[in-house]
Amino acid sequence: MLFVAVCFLIVVLYWYGTRGYDYWAKKGVAYEKPIPFVGTALRQFTQRVSLAQAAEEVYRKYPNERYVGTFLGSQKSLVIRDPELIKSILLTDFMYFHKRAVLLQETVTDPLARNLFSVDGDLWKLLRQRLTPAFSTGKLKAMFPLIVERAVKVQDLADEAAKIGATVDVKDLMARYTTDFIGACGFGIDMESLEDENSLFRKLGRRMNIITPRDAVVFMLKTLFPKIFKNLHLIAPEIENTVFHLFETVAKQRNYKPSGRNDFIDLLLTLKEKGKLVGDSIENFNPDGTPKVAEAEMDVELMVAQVFVFFAAGFETSSSSSSYTLHQLAFHPEEQKKVQNEIDDVLSRYDNKLCYDAVKDMKYLEMAFLESLRLFPPVGFLLRSCTKKYTLPGTNVTIDKGVSITIPVQALHLDEKYFKDPEKFIPERFNPDRIKDIEKCSYLPFGEGPRACIGERLGHMQSLAGLAALLHSTRWSRRPTLRHPSPTRLRGTQKEGYLCIKGELEELKTTY
Repeated sequence: MLFVAVCFLIVVLYWYGTRGYDYWAKKGVAYEKPIPFVGTALRQFTQRVSLAQAAEEVYRKYPNERYVGTFLGSQKSLVIRDPELIKSILLTDFMYFHKRAVLLQETVTDPLARNLFSVDGDLWKLLRQRLTPAFSTGKLKAMFPLIVERAVKVQDLADEAAKIGATVDVKDLMARYTTDFIGACGFGIDMESLEDENSLFRKLGRRMNIITPRDAVVFMLKTLFPKIFKNLHLIAPEIENTVFHLFETVAKQRNYKPSGRNDFIDLLLTLKEKGKLVGDSIENFNPDGTPKVAEAEMDVELMVAQVFVFFAAGFETSSSSSSYTLHQLAFHPEEQKKVQNEIDDVLSRYDNKLCYDAVKDMKYLEMAFLESLRLFPPVGFLLRSCTKKYTLPGTNVTIDKGVSITIPVQALHLDEKYFKDPEKFIPERFNPDRIKDIEKCSYLPFGEGPRACIGERLGHMQSLAGLAALLHSTRWSRRPTLRHPSPTRLRGTQKEGYLCIKGELEELKTTY
């Protein structure tokens, strides 16, 4: 009797752990072979590869397919390899794919997960509509002096370090620069990250960018058993507590009312003061096809969630992008010289002072930055979730509601089909006369469509200003014994370079 019970239990467990794994086979879709419970994601769950690396491997393994099936646990996923299909998903048929597919349960119990990046449906649409004005051209110009103030500090720190031969971690320096700026324009406070590399906010930024064993286990449990572990918070308690404390401190100083500072917290307090967020639903419709009215309360948790994503996304993407640009220029002195000559020439027309218009005139610097984003995209993959049955254009394959879509940005950027000599650093690819030749949806450093990064222009200008300040006074060169790594080998590692004052001999070892 015991033997029968054990056999029955094994059969039930096997069924539970393999349920739905014939999904892609039934549809005639090429797919990665799954293993019980974890699907095709064992190495992702064990932190041996990132989700971006896994998507890139699938992309390269099936060069003749437009899409490939995978499984994240029991979650069915489709890796899209064809820019035309990507265009349909992100743009043309957005209504079928307006969900991000980051959250694996409908009811969000993790308070910080209710942020603009992660949340879906009506709440996402209401937030996006209300927060977009914070990133308008007028707002960018108004906050540019705050960018310049921090950029000048970064320039001074680099100059001082080079003159005394000190060692500088450039990735950390750029992260401190972006952290300080996010603090000023987002919260109206001086985070002092440039003065103190161990400031509270820099520590918070570091913690946000680290995946601990606790984080990995929680991610695996919430992915494999979303309903059972829905009350587990994906974001670590120390991060959650610090962000709540940050918001409460600033909001309390302002008596929970707009202060006239026109920063991000002011925007949130203004939205709360206006009452409920109200707009057309993206999910629910009347019998005649018109959208129903959607509402959401701008409560404290929702505001704190937006503060979290503003801080987390704002400092990391910009610091990484600018660090990688410096890395590439260190290995390509001719391109670096062109960038520096342009910076010097442009600034000479603006009394050698950084300003919004000056940075806009630095076209070759922007080209170098865009090429670095191609080689090292800040987000290596995009996720979407199918909201209703959808037939992939030009095929007879129909996917069901809930199937997730993975767009392998990192792989697309390094595909010779779309970029000749893809692993070479060639800023001229983004010359205004040539950029139009890049195939639509093959270059996606900030996403595309209605769910593209809301802060793209802010991050862009922040990074270019920091680069302009550093390259105006310092020269970057590679260490003679260091070989130039390929983009694939560089990811996840630290590489060394040198920084020195232009025209001087002092050299400064840097890592990034």
